[in-house]
Order: sequence, then structure tokens, then C-alpha cells
Amino acid sequence: MSSLLTPLTLRRTSFRNRLWVAPMCQYSAVDGIPNDWHHVHLAQFASGGAGLVIAEATAVVPEGRITPEDTGLWTDGQRDAWAPIVAAIRARGAVPGIQLAHAGRKASTWSPFSGRRGSVSAEDGGWTTTAPSAIAFDGFAAPEALDAAGIDAIVDAFAAAAVRAVEAGFEVLEVHAAHGYLLHQFLSPLSNLREDEYGGSLENRARLLLRVVDVVRAAAGDRPVFVRFSATDWADGGWGVEETVAVGSWVAAHGADLLDISSGGLVAHQSITTGPGYQVPLAAEIRRRTGVPVGAVGEITGGQQAEQIVAAGEADAILAAREWLRDPHFGLRAATELGEPTAAPWPPQYERARPRVAG
Repeated sequence: MSSLLTPLTLRRTSFRNRLWVAPMCQYSAVDGIPNDWHHVHLAQFASGGAGLVIAEATAVVPEGRITPEDTGLWTDGQRDAWAPIVAAIRARGAVPGIQLAHAGRKASTWSPFSGRRGSVSAEDGGWTTTAPSAIAFDGFAAPEALDAAGIDAIVDAFAAAAVRAVEAGFEVLEVHAAHGYLLHQFLSPLSNLREDEYGGSLENRARLLLRVVDVVRAAAGDRPVFVRFSATDWADGGWGVEETVAVGSWVAAHGADLLDISSGGLVAHQSITTGPGYQVPLAAEIRRRTGVPVGAVGEITGGQQAEQIVAAGEADAILAAREWLRDPHFGLRAATELGEPTAAPWPPQYERARPRVAG
């Protein structure tokens, strides 16, 4: 069997393959409540052969939403709306996961569907954002710096959201510490100028993330916990691979089971050269130096490409995003490409369309 299609087990959870769906914001919720769009959107990937389907960045508090249309898990009503979506993913053979998030200074922004950019004003339904330091992301409103009580409240919110995620039936909980959102803002010296126990040294800048991992780990029980990192800010003086290796090892010691490696998003002046698999070398180095399982993401668009990454030991799993949007049956297609058409089972309703392999 191919490396990509070999099952993987983390703690109690077994994934039927290593081709997974990365979190993708849909900006389609009302009051943080997922709806029929989210149900169909996520369940189709399970039917399409994914081993894991991770729901979008889901805010732990209302003011942690990227846009007013983001999903949430700060109420029991939101939990109850997620439950049938989770059941639909599981019924189709995939593991359901969710990404728990707080957008920090990048919250309260316009949906990309609105045709507008920048921060949403209070008059239009926006809110004042918070961050480690009162430094605005370019083009956005300035945030307020969090005090100690505010930081404690965010840790409590992650804990409560993690409990609700488990109650809804999610099997994987991912902590979002990437793409310039709140936990990444604390990690990077470009956005964290604090002089207290949450700023300055790497240990201090990582303190909030480690507290969040601790409470999510406690809520998760024997379910896997992932942490998504931006391995580099792609900007001088910012967060980089060395820091990701160090903090990646720390979160593993605190109970994280897999590091989901992406990059960028913290500052507007980042300089990135993209291309097929452009973030895979970051994942490979972090895997090699930490010994912790990693997921790779970024312009991975075919079964053979994904197979080569896993077979070479550069990542333990592939988290694709846009390719699943282009083809919700990417998993079935990849299995056929790799000559393993039975490794990602076709729904019996679709069996008549399954390509036949000669020989």
C-alpha cells in the first residue's frame, strides 16, 4: 500500500489515510452558528475519501472571530448545531476535527464576499479587537493590549470551547497558532512588545500558547490535539524555523500530538515565493528536528505529489485546502492515481463511476 494511503493512529483515533482536509473559512455563519452550507461543505469531503476533515477556524469568543460571519463554539447552541455535521462526517468514514481560534488584532474584518476591506466599524456590527500589544495590522483598526485578566479569560474560553467540541463529537482538536492570529501574535516579536511574563523571551512569548494547549489537552481526553504553526513570518526580525522547532517541542511535551505546519500571515510586508509544495521543506525540517509528527500544507494538488512527500518522510500527513474545493473527491482520485482504488472506499451510490484499473 502507498504511504499516503496507509492508516495512521494518534492516541485512540485511527485515520483511514493521510490525505486530510485543512480548515477553510467559509464566512457563512450567523451568530457563530454553522448551517446547511457547512454541513454539505464538510460532509462531501468525507464522501470524497478524506481521512480527516477539519472544520474552519472557529472562534472561542465572539470578539475572536475573523469576520462577523465566522463560526463559533462559545455557546451550547453552537455546539448543538455542530453535532449533526460531525455525525455526517463520521458516518462517511472520515475523522471529524475542528480548529479552535482567536483572531486577535485580525478580528472584526469584512468578509471577502462583501467587496470591502479592513476593519468593520461598531456601527456596522464590528468590535474593538485585542492583541498582545496595541499594534495594528496594516490597514486594520488598532487593537487594545490585553491585560492579565484578559489573557486568563482567553485561556478559559479555549477550555470551554474545547469541552463543547468534545461534546459535539469532534475527534481532533486543533489549536490555531498561525497566520497572524492571536496566539501567533504572542509568539512573534514583530507583534509582541510586552514587558511582562508574556513578552520578551521566547519562553514568555510562548506562555499563552502552552497554557491553551494545556487546557485543550485536558478537555480532549484521549483524542488527538494538533497545533497549527506558521513556521516563518517571511519577514526580517520575525518568527522563524528555530523558534518553531523549540516551541513545537514544548507543545508536544504539553500533550500535542501533531504539528500542522503552514507559514506567514503575521505582517502585510511578508515576502513569500510560492510554488508547488513550497511549505513542505519547513514541515520536513521541523519533523526531523523535533521528532514530532507533522502535517504539510501548501499547493499540494495531486496524489503522486502527496505520496512522494509522505514516502520521503517529509511529513506524516498532507493537509490540502484549495484542491479539495476544486475536487471534493480528491481522496478517491488520489487513490486511483496511486493504483490503490480500494484504499479510499467509494460510496456505493457513486460506485458506478469508479474508474476500473486494468490488470
